[in-house]
Amino acid sequence: MALVPYEENPLSILSKLNNSSAHFRFANHDLHLAQDWKKLGVAAVVWDAAVVMCMYLEMGSLEVKGRGVIELGAGTGLVGIVAALMGANVTITDREPTLDFLSANVKANLPPDSLGSVVVSELTWGEGLERYPAGGFDLVLGADIVYLEDTFVPLLQTLEHLCSDATVVLLACKIRYRRDTNFLSMLKQRFRVEEVYYEKQRDIHVYKSWKLPPRTDL
Repeated sequence: MALVPYEENPLSILSKLNNSSAHFRFANHDLHLAQDWKKLGVAAVVWDAAVVMCMYLEMGSLEVKGRGVIELGAGTGLVGIVAALMGANVTITDREPTLDFLSANVKANLPPDSLGSVVVSELTWGEGLERYPAGGFDLVLGADIVYLEDTFVPLLQTLEHLCSDATVVLLACKIRYRRDTNFLSMLKQRFRVEEVYYEKQRDIHVYKSWKLPPRTDL
């Protein structure tokens, strides 16, 4: 599941956890995301990285309309919902316990003519990857999914499976611990990585990645 309940300001985190919903306006739509910390934990809360990812998508630096997009560790589904509203064909994924909650947020926030462009699907990183087309997506999105060291290797395996040479990966991260930068170092062994945006108020970095060409000196 996405995210970890860590904030420098404890009042900020308590406010997030106690709210049963979060409200935003993206892609010319008012969005109302249900939250359920007590039942589903951190996966059912909208965190700053998801908000900043949506801000970055709205900037238009990457073409989203008509693209095949997959979101990893979607949590409440905010990022995937915004991508769909911007015209993408989106597969929104997380682990099985969150899927009913995630599906309800998708249905509540997408107009009927957009629902056909979204699939909500179970994905545990590194497992059952054959259910997803190898290299089958134009854009892979992940907001605040880098925080547990035990998931780093399966996350990299998942990214390698989903990405073709033309796929772009966008990761929105709050760098909390040294292990977060360790993941970026691991990613750089297989992907080219560059920071494309930093939102200072929320302290969120957005990284753009794409596969490195195969080495020819081996």
